[in-house]
Amino acid sequence: MQIQVKCSCGEEKCPEWAILELQGVVEAQPSFKDRLQNLRIGTLCRPTSQENYTFTVGYHELTGTKVPLKKPMLVLKKIKLSTEEEKGDINSTKVELDVIGVIRQRILFKTRPKALISKPQPTEKEKASAAVSN
Repeated sequence: MQIQVKCSCGEEKCPEWAILELQGVVEAQPSFKDRLQNLRIGTLCRPTSQENYTFTVGYHELTGTKVPLKKPMLVLKKIKLSTEEEKGDINSTKVELDVIGVIRQRILFKTRPKALISKPQPTEKEKASAAVSN
């Protein structure tokens, strides 16, 4: 079976993608198990320079760096084309792959996450009682 790969965006104009590489496992809550598509996991930021990134997931912050891949990878979209055979009116399906992006970099998070909240924030009542006792 022959599968054609085509690029409709033109040579050297494909969007750049990146891979996020995390150490460990990211698990979705049971209520989201059926709705993982377009699920927002966290926020990725580049606060200081092109090479350093922060990834905030809930109350945890990870720090990572941009690392080039040894070999670039393609992001492909599978397109099924149905054609009719002339001899017996048999429908056959051809598959074509469309290039939608190129991955040349990965962002590597190899350290443990830093906790953003170390203790619960005091409520307004606790703040008022602490001010009165002082």
